Amino acid sequence: MTYVLIVLAAFILLLIITNIRIVSQSNACVLERLGAYCATWGVGIHVKVPFIDRISNRVSLKEQVADFDPQPVITKDNVTMMIDTVIYLQITDPKLYTYGVMYPFKAIENLAITTLRNIIGELELDETLTSRDMINNRMRSVLDEATDPWGIKVNRVEVKNITPPKSIQEAMEKQMRAERERRESILRAEGEKQSAILVAEGQKASAILKAEASREAAIREAEGEAQAILNIQRATADGLAMLKAVAADDALIRLKSLETLQKVAEGQATKIIIPSDIQNLAGLVTGVTELVKK
Repeated sequence: MTYVLIVLAAFILLLIITNIRIVSQSNACVLERLGAYCATWGVGIHVKVPFIDRISNRVSLKEQVADFDPQPVITKDNVTMMIDTVIYLQITDPKLYTYGVMYPFKAIENLAITTLRNIIGELELDETLTSRDMINNRMRSVLDEATDPWGIKVNRVEVKNITPPKSIQEAMEKQMRAERERRESILRAEGEKQSAILVAEGQKASAILKAEASREAAIREAEGEAQAILNIQRATADGLAMLKAVAADDALIRLKSLETLQKVAEGQATKIIIPSDIQNLAGLVTGVTELVKK
């Protein structure tokens, strides 16, 4: 009898130990009792009733990434392209996730494909290539609302890649090449224009400086000539003043006239007017000799 009790106690202890469950962080367990939902176990230690309770699902509460295959979509202007999307989602209600829908990730994939096709069908090719943020936001809003009854929250949707057809890619490359060539031509023309403007401004500044230099030279030359004339006039005035100071008589004046006549004769003039009193030159010379002796 004692042996039976020991065996029974050991069996009960083993049964209890085998039904102890520890739920780790960021995980949850859905418990069923007799086939019906009973509870959701969070982090910690739990014990289920043997033969009655059953853990129907173990769920990770971490954010998960669903990377689906590229899907063909048609734009509003009838261009077929391949779009690759990535969805970041998180399970918020293990019960709804377990009982809400069969194959939740497959359901999300199909829902994402149909939503993407509806959105792209309203856009033209150029709008599709430049409206990624709008596509991401609309898809996230639609998917989050649709997956809420499944206990799933869609945190983010990203369009990873958009691949247009080969012909469209070649046309876009040609367009981009033509645009780059146009910009290059505009920049070259602007450079030539700026260069011509700078050359013209340089020539203008050079001409102004040359004109100012010529004007300055003319002013200096005129001032020099004026100063020379002034000096000559001063010398003449000084000479007359000296003659007046020495009380020059007629003989000396006639001698100066003779010297002046000699200088005139040495010039290139073809006609010389001789004063009427030239015949008195002998007397003039005699007078000068006497003046010297005195």
